[in-house]
Amino acid sequence: MKLKGKRIVLTGASLGLGRTIAETFLREGADLLLCARTPGPLEQAAGELRAAAAAEQKVFAQTCDVSESEPVERLIAQALELLGGLDVLVNNAGVYGPKGPSEDVAWDEWRRTVEINLYGVMLPCRSVIPHFKKVGGGKIINLSGGGATAPVPMISAYAASKAAVVRLTETLAEELRGHRIDVNAVAPGPLNTRFLDEVLAAGPERVGAEFHAKALKQRDSGGVSLGIAADLCVYLASADGDGITGKLISAIWDPWANLHERLEDLASGDIYTLRRIVPGDRGKTWGKP
Repeated sequence: MKLKGKRIVLTGASLGLGRTIAETFLREGADLLLCARTPGPLEQAAGELRAAAAAEQKVFAQTCDVSESEPVERLIAQALELLGGLDVLVNNAGVYGPKGPSEDVAWDEWRRTVEINLYGVMLPCRSVIPHFKKVGGGKIINLSGGGATAPVPMISAYAASKAAVVRLTETLAEELRGHRIDVNAVAPGPLNTRFLDEVLAAGPERVGAEFHAKALKQRDSGGVSLGIAADLCVYLASADGDGITGKLISAIWDPWANLHERLEDLASGDIYTLRRIVPGDRGKTWGKP
């Protein structure tokens, strides 16, 4: 088991991808503190995971709004007490947010999306980094998505916040490089979760005809297996992923199972990062002004 003895906090853990990550971590031997905003689904998930856990494994659950600093600080303090320490933080909590033209959507919903998707990554990171520094290492895995690497018209809060998560991931990785704290982002691919249901319910008028048609096709095809992204999270959380840091890794497009064989290349270049494309990258010879 790749995560035996690892103590892990997982946000957004009650449904969808978060639930699948929790199940996969449990099978790999981890002890877990699960976090979500809604008590009912969280307690149900925790109860089912406890029933499936080995006798020596620990599974705890705590409701928490990860966009608020004080609840997050209590969450991490509780994790350290209940689990006896902490080795891995997985920031999975997130929302799609309002759908429609950016000038038309409700501002409070747009702002709230950024709070959940971006603050909800930064605040747990801030709370856990001092512990990781004290014990000499740790892992942070941030769930990003397609909104980080391409425009998502009509869902601008999601797109902007997920791009910000990737740049935050890169920045924290550089800040923490000398502390053996690896920080990475995961792009799980097109998943058939509640996010897809929201897009379909909104309709082409709110998300655009092209995006809605793409969502219909994804629904009918079954989407990407949630287990692939969960397996990537296991890889990054385990000893196999040691030294990989500051990267946005696609669960379905990148050869992540062998990245530990490419540490020198990954550390010395900008592979799997967000960067500006200049004319020369596309074979153009435009001169400087």
